[in-house]
Amino acid sequence: MVKRQLAISSDPAKLISPIPMQLDPVRMPDHLAIIMDGNGRWAKKRGLPRVMGHKAGVEALKTTLRLASNWGIGALTVYAFSTENWSRPGEEVNFLMSLFENVLQRELNLLKLEQVKISFIGDLSPLPIRLKGLIKEATEQTSANKGIHFNVCTNYGGRRELVLAAQKLAKRCINGELEPDLIDENAFAAELLTANDVDPDLVIRTSGERRISNFLLWQLAYAEIHITETLWPDFNENALIQALIDYQSRRRRFGGLEAESSKHYEI
Repeated sequence: MVKRQLAISSDPAKLISPIPMQLDPVRMPDHLAIIMDGNGRWAKKRGLPRVMGHKAGVEALKTTLRLASNWGIGALTVYAFSTENWSRPGEEVNFLMSLFENVLQRELNLLKLEQVKISFIGDLSPLPIRLKGLIKEATEQTSANKGIHFNVCTNYGGRRELVLAAQKLAKRCINGELEPDLIDENAFAAELLTANDVDPDLVIRTSGERRISNFLLWQLAYAEIHITETLWPDFNENALIQALIDYQSRRRRFGGLEAESSKHYEI
């Protein structure tokens, strides 16, 4: 995958950050995925309402997106709102919807300036009408941008995505457009919501949780996993550097053997 062009910023306080010396620019992930966890716990530790954790989490996301863009990462996919999140208290869900609206409205011009291409992944039909309008506007106005591809998983569930992909392939078979025997991994992947991106090389989960929580179940098959105890609102440049150092310290074999360690075994 070709690395995206670096982001720019109109804010002098946010000049392009060079890749830190600890990192190998050649071995940066092409696609980074993040399960942003710990907003509520961050707020509770400070005696604040949970919603304040979500507001602080937005700032962490803005920082991470800017750094990923500046450091040549081609795509960033974040788990913003899962299909299971509707079960949270109504007040919190309503706040999250309003927060999405406010952030999109406030940040769209900067996203365009920084050449960020934004996509929203998931079932958007239950979202508030105003939010759906802003999502449509942001998607259309950034569709031709050449910078980092920023995927925001909204009302997203990995199992649901797989079911929908299977249904699409089944309909194509019924319509005579596709022979069942021709369905392979590539055909299946082409029906997923991330079809335009390579699969993530690295997935980061914050707050110390050790599960993928129905996130990108197909796409994370060979992703390296980095778990950090850091709560998402505290995730900063140093935390991202540590995750990338961890990623670059690993040898990715994809089920095979490293060439330098392979041996000839006599029978």
